[in-house]
Amino acid sequence: MTTIYYEKDGDLGALDGQKVAVVGYGNQGRPWALNLRDSGLAPKVCVRNDETREKALDDGFEVAELEAASQADVACLLIPDDVIPNLPITRPATGLTIVASGYTPAFGRLAVAGDIGMVAPRMLGPEVRNCYTEGTGFISAVGVETDATGTALARTLAIARGIGGLREGAIEMTPRQEAILDLAVEQILSPALTHVNTSFISAMLGQGIPLEAVMAELFLSGEVERNYGMLRSEGFVSQLEHHSPASQYGQLSRRGRYDALDYAPIMSEIVASIASGAFADEWDAEGAAGYPKLKELKQQHAGPGVKTMEDAVRARLGPAVAPANRQDD
Repeated sequence: MTTIYYEKDGDLGALDGQKVAVVGYGNQGRPWALNLRDSGLAPKVCVRNDETREKALDDGFEVAELEAASQADVACLLIPDDVIPNLPITRPATGLTIVASGYTPAFGRLAVAGDIGMVAPRMLGPEVRNCYTEGTGFISAVGVETDATGTALARTLAIARGIGGLREGAIEMTPRQEAILDLAVEQILSPALTHVNTSFISAMLGQGIPLEAVMAELFLSGEVERNYGMLRSEGFVSQLEHHSPASQYGQLSRRGRYDALDYAPIMSEIVASIASGAFADEWDAEGAAGYPKLKELKQQHAGPGVKTMEDAVRARLGPAVAPANRQDD
């Protein structure tokens, strides 16, 4: 059975007398540093001399150069995965290096002395902070890649508790398992859902449904995200009862209509590319070339034309409705 860790399993005392460094002060770094401090630790923020350093200083943290993380007992590397291998940081044999994603240890991009642990929040960076201040916490993936000292798990769990990552349970996973799952969501599930949504839009437009109405149904109204929120809080069976009988019948009676579409070979091919390290090599090459394909893809699928269309609809529907449109005549 899969091991699930909770706050009772994480003892902040495992970090007594140890210096903790947070490397990076962006999407994950700032929430981690704030949460750790609020949990009673005193992390030092190690960043380049840029706007993130100014922000850390404004937030009242002791700030140092990146190299200072070499002397920390625990160093949390909270920067993009492809930047980690080039950090000017070494680690002591008694140190613990924490990553927020299993990517670098899983694919041989992190080779340092001492312990290597992973605390991977299943939450975007800003929400790591919001969930902590709300007192709810969030689900995490926690694992140990290297235990050179015999204290890797205890210290990793202490960090997980410090950021709020044990309040709702932390799933024990190896960094490799976490990395494959994370990349598979991005490379398999997201494109598949995009394809389904695009096909649905085409079907609705073919029936003369306004594009604005379709976009509202898919995401602008917030109904889908709130339904998923109920799935999280109540479970599928309980939330189903909030739907009308006609909705329940329609959802359940049409299940299986897509079973003839065999997505498994494509999914297996993509997973094999991830698990073999081929994607990591591809991403390294893309970075070394200056990210030309990424720029081309963003221009194609998320360029100015797409944003202009989205902004125009969002100005008329949903939470971003322009103030002028909210006023009474």
